[in-house]
Amino acid sequence: MTLSGPEALRSLDDALRDIRREEDEIAKRLSRSAELVTKFRETESELLRQLAAVRLDPSTQAELTGRLSQAETKAREMLSRHGAELSSAETELKNLDKLIAALAKERAEKRAVVDKAQAELKALADRVSVDAVKNPEYVEKRTAAEHLAQVAAESMRKTEQAEADREEKGKPYRDDSLFMYLWERGYGTKNYRHNNLIKYLDGLIARIVGFPEARANFAMLNEIPLRLREHAERQQQIAKAAAEVVVKLEKAAVDAAGGKPTREILEKAEARIVAIDAEMVSSEDKRDALAREQRELAQGSDPAFTSAVGGLAEALGREDIQSLLAQARATQTAQDDTIVKQIDESRQRASEEDADSRDQRSRLKTLAARRRELEDIQYEFKKQGFDNPRSTFREDQLVGDLLNDFLRGGISAADYWGQWRRSQNWQGGGRPQPRQETPWGGNSGGFTWPDSSFGGGVSGGRDNGGFGGSWGRLPTGGGGFGGGGGSGGGFSRPRTGTSGNRTSGGFKTGGGF
Repeated sequence: MTLSGPEALRSLDDALRDIRREEDEIAKRLSRSAELVTKFRETESELLRQLAAVRLDPSTQAELTGRLSQAETKAREMLSRHGAELSSAETELKNLDKLIAALAKERAEKRAVVDKAQAELKALADRVSVDAVKNPEYVEKRTAAEHLAQVAAESMRKTEQAEADREEKGKPYRDDSLFMYLWERGYGTKNYRHNNLIKYLDGLIARIVGFPEARANFAMLNEIPLRLREHAERQQQIAKAAAEVVVKLEKAAVDAAGGKPTREILEKAEARIVAIDAEMVSSEDKRDALAREQRELAQGSDPAFTSAVGGLAEALGREDIQSLLAQARATQTAQDDTIVKQIDESRQRASEEDADSRDQRSRLKTLAARRRELEDIQYEFKKQGFDNPRSTFREDQLVGDLLNDFLRGGISAADYWGQWRRSQNWQGGGRPQPRQETPWGGNSGGFTWPDSSFGGGVSGGRDNGGFGGSWGRLPTGGGGFGGGGGSGGGFSRPRTGTSGNRTSGGFKTGGGF
C-alpha cells in the first residue's frame, strides 16, 4: 500500500498533535503530583502537631507547631499561585494548538486550490505549447537557459569535489599539531608578529615539520574550493537570470491564451502557503518556548515554589522532629503508634509520587525532543514539496511501525527522514519545483508548471524538455532537488532563540588568509 503526499502530511500533523497532547497530559500529571506531595507533607505536619500535643510540654509544643504552621502557610500560598500560573500556561498552549491546527487546515485547502489550478494550466499548456515551441526567440532562450543550467551544475559539482578533497586531503595537516600550531600563528605570513626568541623557536619547529612547503600545499588546498565556489555561485546567478527570461516568455504565452486568471489564483494560493508555513514555524516555536515554561512549572522548577515547598520539607526534617518520632516509635502506646503509622504512610506515598515524577520528567524531556525533531522532518517534507498529490511513498509503515520506532528512539531523526526520502516517488515524471525556491535558492517570481505538460519541444527528446520546463526542471547540480533527493542528512528548519539554523560553517583558513 502506498501513501500520497497529502495523506503523509496529514499523518505527520496527527503525530505531532498526539505528541503535544501527551506532553500536556504529562505536564498536568506532574503538576498534580507536586500538589499531592505538598499535601502529603501538610498531612505529615498535622500529624506531627498531634504527636507533639501528646508528648511535648506546652512551650515546646507551641514553638514546633508555630514553625510547622508558618512553613505550611507559605507552601500553601505558593501552591495556589503555582496553580494559577500553570492554568494560564495551559490556556495559552490550547490557543496555540488551535492556531496551528487552523493553519494546517487552511494550508490543505490552499494546496487543493494549487492542485486544481495546476491541472487547468496543464490542459491549457497542452494546447498552446505546439505554437509556442515554434517561436524562435523561445527556442533560443530556452536552449541557452538549459546550457547555462548545465554549466552551473557542473561548476557546483567540481566545487563540491574540491571541498570533499579539502576535507580528506587536509586531514593529515589538521592532525599534525606542530603544523597547525604554526599555521594558526600565521607563521610565514605578514601577520606573524613575535619577538626574536619566539621566531627562533618557531623556525626550529618549521624546519622539523617542513612547514614552508606544507604551508603552500595546505593554503592551496583551502583556497581552491573558495575560488571554485565563488565561480559556481556566479554561474548559478547567470543561469537563474536566463531561466527567468524563459519563465517570462512562458507566462506571456499562457496569459495570451487566457490563462492569466488561473495563474494568478495559483500564485496567490502558493504565496499564502509560503506565508502559512512561516506562521506555523513561528507558532510552533512560541509553543515550544511556552511548553518549556509549562514543563518547568509542572516540575516545580520555579525558585519561589522550590523555596516554599522545600521550606516545609526542611521543617519536617529538623532534628527535634526526628527525635520526637524516634521517641514515639520506642514507646508502645496505641495513640503514638497510630500517628506514627499514618506519618509513615504519608511519607511512603510522597516517596512514590516523587519516583513516578522522575519517570514522567524523563518521558516529558524525550517527548519534547521527539516533537522538535518531527517538526524538523515535517518542515523538510513541505520544503521538498512532498505534500504534492503527485508525490507518493512506497512504504506505508512510515506512518506506522517506523514512526513508532522513531518516537521510541529506535531510529534517529536523520534515519527516519532518510527513509521518507528513499521511499518517495513522483507520478508522471520528475519533481515539480516549489515556486518559492528556484533550483538555486531564490524567488524567481514564477510559478510551478505541472511537469511533462508541454511535450518534447526544443530539448531534443530529453525528459526535462519542452515548453514550461524551465520552472524547476532545468538541471540544478549539487544540492538541488533531483529525484526525491534533497537536503542531505541535516535539517534546515530555523529555530527561534537557538544558535543558528543548523548550518555548519566552512573550514576556516588560517595563516593570515
